[in-house]
Amino acid sequence: MGQYPDGLRGPLIVNDPSSPVAGKYDKELVVTLSDWYHQQMPEMLMKNVGGIAPVPDANLINEGINTQIPVEPGKTYLVRIINVGNFAGQAIYFDGHNFTTVEVDGVWVDENYVGAKNIRIATGQRWSFLIHTRNDTSQNFAIYATLDVNMILPPPGYNPNATAWLVYDKKKPLPPAPTFNTFDFFDDMDLVPSDHQPLLEPVNHRIVMNTGWATFNGVERAIINNSTYLTQLVPSLYTATTSPARYVSNPLIYGHVNPFVIKSGEIVEIIVNNVGALHNNLHPWHLHGHTFQVIQRSNPNTGAFSDYGTIAQYPLTRDTIMANIDSHVVVRFRADNPGVWLFHCHIEWHIEAGLVATMIEAPDRLTKLHPPHDHVKACQAYPMKSAGNAAGNTRNPLALNGSVTTVPTLNNGYVSSSLITQLLSSCAPFFMVVMELIVDGYRATYPSTYGQGEG
Repeated sequence: MGQYPDGLRGPLIVNDPSSPVAGKYDKELVVTLSDWYHQQMPEMLMKNVGGIAPVPDANLINEGINTQIPVEPGKTYLVRIINVGNFAGQAIYFDGHNFTTVEVDGVWVDENYVGAKNIRIATGQRWSFLIHTRNDTSQNFAIYATLDVNMILPPPGYNPNATAWLVYDKKKPLPPAPTFNTFDFFDDMDLVPSDHQPLLEPVNHRIVMNTGWATFNGVERAIINNSTYLTQLVPSLYTATTSPARYVSNPLIYGHVNPFVIKSGEIVEIIVNNVGALHNNLHPWHLHGHTFQVIQRSNPNTGAFSDYGTIAQYPLTRDTIMANIDSHVVVRFRADNPGVWLFHCHIEWHIEAGLVATMIEAPDRLTKLHPPHDHVKACQAYPMKSAGNAAGNTRNPLALNGSVTTVPTLNNGYVSSSLITQLLSSCAPFFMVVMELIVDGYRATYPSTYGQGEG
């Protein structure tokens, strides 16, 4: 990983031929938000091992500053907003224009009038809105975005803001951004998926993840149930596709990747308790391969899950949800897409620190698949093994000698080469150009042979 914060990214729009908003808008706009660092990730990772996230140097709209977006008067626009950042959530506001939400994370929702409230969008999240432009070109309007200072904890005098403009007339002045003393956020838990999918029940498989931080060999790492994710010698997908069928449902063969084996057709409930003692922060949790119903998101400082509150008749459905400080989230999905799917915090620093779990879904069906030849060649070129258990053992799946089980030590403050290799490993699990994906109203299903990338 560590590539997309340096700019190796871009929006990818998949249009729905059955879009419920077809014919309701005249034009589309894509607006990306991102924190930005002046140093590149490999250098910063060497200095910030353990998820210690440096404060971003800038905030960008559409990959730049002072961005101008031409619009026409008297039109309805479908605006797609994507947070492609590394670390911070964002608040965004279009001065003089009201929002109507129609989609989040590729899921159509019943049209919900947001009005002039602020939108809070976590890294990895996508929102789509309808806005109606003014009927005249008498003035231009500011777009205001600000990094969540509660997440990045900046020094005094830090400027977390970015300004762009809806430009009706390029000859007219660009107004300053509005000033906010408080924020009035729209709650995405109020959104109703347009398919009106009822609550998934009964739960067949509950997974509880207690998250936090711990120190291993002098390196601070993120943990899930006291275990940190460590990149193995063989990507988990290839372990599932190349191991004997009688072993693929045994989580031991996948090594230290926080594996959870799921049966086909199960209704899976994941409870994330965000109550770690160190670096207690907001965390945007993202699942590959599925959208999920958000059953519960507790308020800050309410602690770990103990019981359900009021559950919506048609729960919010998306693939990324922000967990508040000292709180919990509960999500559910149906296991109907066999594959190896990561479930992780979408803060890149925390991914590198090991705040990642691996969903091994229907592995008995994966044994019939074969990795594409070009994927295997990429592993060979790296070089990295592409068959066998986590250690690359193709004869005895339970023999894990040589698999990665410990975090390499630091040497006088410098990162060992083995740890950098682990952080920047670029074979199948993390070999990708990150493209934040908006799928119009239907989930894109990815052939399981195509890896563990963004879903």
